[in-house]
Amino acid sequence: MHLSENALIVLQKRYFRKNEQGDCLEDWPALIERVSTNIARGNAEKQKRFYALLDSGDFLPNSPTLMNAGGDLQQLSACFVLPIEDSMDSIFETVKNAALIHKSGGGTGFSFSRLREANARVRSTNGVSSGPISFMKVFNAATDAVKQGGTRRGANMAILNVDHPQILDFITCKRDPDELTNFNISVGLTEAFMKAVAENAEYDLISPHTGKSAGKLHAAQVFDLIVEMAHKNGEPGIIFLDRINDANPTPAIGAIESTNPCGEQPLLPNEACNLGSINLASMVLEEDLDWSRLRAVVRDSVDFLDAVIDSSKFPLPSIEEMVKANRKIGLGIMGWADLLFQLKIPYSSSDAVDLACDVMEFIDYEAKKRSMELAVELGSFPNFDNSIYASGELHRDGKKWEELIAEIKTKGIRNATHTTIAPTGTISMIADTSSGIEPQFSLVYVKSVMDTEKLLYVNKWFEAALEEWGLLTQELLEEVSQSGSVAHIQAIPEELKDIFQTAHDIKPEWHIRMQAAFQKYTDNAVSKTINFANDARIEDISSAYQLAYKLGCKGVTVYRDGSRDNQVLSVGSSLSEKDKSGKKVAPRQRPEVTHGITQRLETGCGHMYVTINTDSHGPCEVFVQMGKVGGCASAQLEAIARLSSLALRSSIRIEAIIRQLKGIRCQSPMWHKGKMITSCGDAVGQALENFLSMHANNELKDIHIVSDTDIPKQSEMPKTKVATCPDCGSSIEHLEGCLKCPSCGWSKC
Repeated sequence: MHLSENALIVLQKRYFRKNEQGDCLEDWPALIERVSTNIARGNAEKQKRFYALLDSGDFLPNSPTLMNAGGDLQQLSACFVLPIEDSMDSIFETVKNAALIHKSGGGTGFSFSRLREANARVRSTNGVSSGPISFMKVFNAATDAVKQGGTRRGANMAILNVDHPQILDFITCKRDPDELTNFNISVGLTEAFMKAVAENAEYDLISPHTGKSAGKLHAAQVFDLIVEMAHKNGEPGIIFLDRINDANPTPAIGAIESTNPCGEQPLLPNEACNLGSINLASMVLEEDLDWSRLRAVVRDSVDFLDAVIDSSKFPLPSIEEMVKANRKIGLGIMGWADLLFQLKIPYSSSDAVDLACDVMEFIDYEAKKRSMELAVELGSFPNFDNSIYASGELHRDGKKWEELIAEIKTKGIRNATHTTIAPTGTISMIADTSSGIEPQFSLVYVKSVMDTEKLLYVNKWFEAALEEWGLLTQELLEEVSQSGSVAHIQAIPEELKDIFQTAHDIKPEWHIRMQAAFQKYTDNAVSKTINFANDARIEDISSAYQLAYKLGCKGVTVYRDGSRDNQVLSVGSSLSEKDKSGKKVAPRQRPEVTHGITQRLETGCGHMYVTINTDSHGPCEVFVQMGKVGGCASAQLEAIARLSSLALRSSIRIEAIIRQLKGIRCQSPMWHKGKMITSCGDAVGQALENFLSMHANNELKDIHIVSDTDIPKQSEMPKTKVATCPDCGSSIEHLEGCLKCPSCGWSKC
């Protein structure tokens, strides 16, 4: 496989084995030799096939398989679901197990729905429960303490059923962006709840520990609150629990209560997901899909993923037992947007939606057919007799499906599930193609190489089209890079604008229709972000949720551009790098007179005094003094103060500065008024946070704080709004339910 420059960067940074000095010990051939040999388990014919499969770039497994196969860890699964029962023993046993999983490089999903609500009586102690949200904070803190695979913190999914008595607290639990930072949250919606929403009726809340009614809520008002919070910051998402359990392949074994962190893999408690994706962008032959090649790749991919189960070491015996009893695999796709570019089909079109149905049905059918053949060779999954396959209740229509299902009833099937549309994150970067089924986020993006140097990275299919039309110039590419889209560029012909649509060119309705089309023939679920413009209304998100329910989606994740507080606006008004004249914007001038407050905080280095002054626009400067400290420490405090002042006078939101400073740790933490101050930088962050709190409580008069309402709407500013990567400073995309850097491969999940 030809590796792009970006692919090499990602492989060298995240996948190739290294020595103690950090030097790479592998290249691409060595990596796939290691992986294919390990997964083949001594079978030379399989090893040869698996090596060719990976080297072709037609298929790649999830990252833990590429990273860990053939190593000491040998943990090859990306994500897990753990049970939580309503007892201290169960809760803290799950905290421990989650920590072990995060340490091995996996993410975890939980349902907190079995935990009794806050203030419910606990008979064993004659006290009251603190409720599921308090325990979510315990899990969040434990995740902070354990770096995933030694490189980053793990990701979690928390789900609470809509009939839990604390559902309103759960829906709003991430209103503060500094809370539960290691969790994605989703509300589990039932058919009864959705019916009550449609009928404008009330529904019962059920106390988990008694099974009795704990009151009623108006369903439409609860639904509106979910929508309001999703409009504010993208969470909570929603999953349709009854719909997920209708497709549960082993209902006799148990009900599905949760999913993995990005929501595409519903799992029973103690199950793990074993995923991989086919690169559809490499399946084009003479401007059509090469169906024969796709069939061959599907069959080899099923063989590979099934073999991964036997090669993997699992972090807990209970997980190994459940995984090997059901042998679930999740074959998905990547490169969908790039395939459409090559076939000249607009993403937001009926042709694209119809093709999505055809492609996913083909993959699902061929995967199940191959899994049936493997069952003849190697045996069915142990829980086959308790599955929908044994009863012939697999929900697929058509004569060919009837014949296959009848054959499966007789011959068995190797795997309980076969298809999942998962986030492809860095593996799509290795394959140099678009992520999952997402549209391209940007046709041209800027990569920061050095402080003064930036490079343009261009989608290769877009670049080829411009060259074919005689339009490929540096000036045009730079113009496209300003927004990533060609929708408003006059030099681009309408035909190319229709074909080369990006995420924000596509109306939410078409995002949902595409997700639903793939969901129709996907066993598990579909990871997809429904993108909204910054000025989208709450009503728009409500309509999207209703449409997703109507069209058969199993869950929905929405994201309104710029709605996350940690998404830094890169252009537009006073928050842009350049003003309309093209000149760099300078921070506003300090007035002759400012006024403010001084706080005293106790740090491990001594008494710290933090002064925050304001002008007519809000906070404008920070001064930090500390006892008799001098030398380098004094210089560092002055640097923190100066940079904070510069940011404030440049209209950076004070919350963004707080997030950068809070939590920085040194070797001398100190308690101060019931709070831990972990470093001098953390103390400045806490002082700024106290300042905000005093303003909110009207303790500070005549001080204006820049808020969301001060930021111009999208219609008033250029289109590009991007988060920046904490590793390399390049633009970040919000897709597949997570944040991803297309430059270096950094991911929040």
